Amino acid sequence: MSNTAPRPGEFELGTDGPSAIIVGIDDSTTSLRAAAYTIGLARRQRSQVVAVYVAPTPFLSAASPAGAQVIMAESQAYDEIAKSLQAHIEDAARDRGVDVMFIATHGDAFNEIKRIAEDMRADAIVVGASMSAGHKLIGSLAVRLVRAGRWPVTVVP
Repeated sequence: MSNTAPRPGEFELGTDGPSAIIVGIDDSTTSLRAAAYTIGLARRQRSQVVAVYVAPTPFLSAASPAGAQVIMAESQAYDEIAKSLQAHIEDAARDRGVDVMFIATHGDAFNEIKRIAEDMRADAIVVGASMSAGHKLIGSLAVRLVRAGRWPVTVVP
């Protein structure tokens, strides 16, 4: 057995796991399970967790007098959800000795998670299974991420 460093492409014990795992979270039961699963995986693999909350972009037009108030109320509600999720995942990660970064953004969940995964050079993505019947038509977030073909995607029921 040699003490030399492995050549490029060779397996090296202790460096074979993911270094950054993205988990998409919202206030659904399945995404909270995905977060718990990801924290456990990160603890075992000594990885960083990047928790991503994507609030939908408001659809109402601000042209009407009530539209601006509704958009502001929705924005405040999403901010409160983000704060609650951040506290929840940071507490769970801290209890298990896992490093977590929380990112809250607005937009399409697929595009934002994909962008953040590329920016963070993520090794894997974990999401909760969709409970929406409408996803049978356009495909769930998980299916769209798998089709992107850039990362292993784990779907937690």
